[in-house]
Amino acid sequence: MTTLVFGHKSPDTDSTGSPIIWAWYLSEVLGTPAKPVLLGEPNTEAAFVLKHWDLAKPEIIADVTADDKVVIVDTNNPAELPPSINEAKIQGIIDHHMLVGGLKTKNPIDITIRPLACTATIMHDLIGDKLSAAPRGIKGAMLSCILSDTLEFRSPTTTPHDRAVAEKLAADLGVTIGDLATAMFEAKSDVSAFSDAELLRMDSKEYNVAGKELRVSVLETTAPKIVLDRKDSLMASMVDVAKEDGADQVLLFVVDILREEATLLVPNDLVKQLAEASFGCTVAGDTVVLPGIMSRKKQIIPALKL
Repeated sequence: MTTLVFGHKSPDTDSTGSPIIWAWYLSEVLGTPAKPVLLGEPNTEAAFVLKHWDLAKPEIIADVTADDKVVIVDTNNPAELPPSINEAKIQGIIDHHMLVGGLKTKNPIDITIRPLACTATIMHDLIGDKLSAAPRGIKGAMLSCILSDTLEFRSPTTTPHDRAVAEKLAADLGVTIGDLATAMFEAKSDVSAFSDAELLRMDSKEYNVAGKELRVSVLETTAPKIVLDRKDSLMASMVDVAKEDGADQVLLFVVDILREEATLLVPNDLVKQLAEASFGCTVAGDTVVLPGIMSRKKQIIPALKL
């Protein structure tokens, strides 16, 4: 039986590339038939990475069955996984996020969760010397995942090990890190084809803060003005997105990769109260700039309070 390898429902570069990397390792090194799949359309940066490294876009699936063997990567949160995930035969989890809980397995499994910036960095270590046999596209996907998750080492989640692995991969591939990262971020910043609702869900995670169900969305870009010029329609769309997704509020942080700051849209008093309580800022309008805020995992989620 073929093992399905997948990440979360909003496939960014790490949740698109890491399933491809691990499925290659399972199939070609360990001899365990595996294939990568996605739980949604990859974002524009991930789509660029697939094309750049000549990798096929994995099949998109909506759910799993009790007969499916699966490996979960880049998340351990049931809310970000298929509805029937606890019915499937979970074989392993590889992740770099906080442990959420709620997953149920039928047997003991391999779990690797490490405090690194990227799932692909963990996979680099797990694969070890066998990575030398990997095709160029696998190594390129690994490098791209690390550059994406670390924002080319700007994110506070970046560890010296993430950087060392990326630099080693770049040297092996003959790639200039700055050039690749710039091309990736330009692709990520091109959001013109997406509706407001799609932007609000594109890179989002669900969290409960003081009894409020929040969809916390982050848009990382080198061209924040393109997004912020749409702030009125984005804030209007938050009402419907929250209702459809069973949330009390959508939060949208527009992260300026180059200026290393985030702009939070403030559509109402709830978000104003949350912003001021969480980040010690004073909100005077419908946006607030948060200097130095780059990471949802390390800086935004841990700070949220009402």
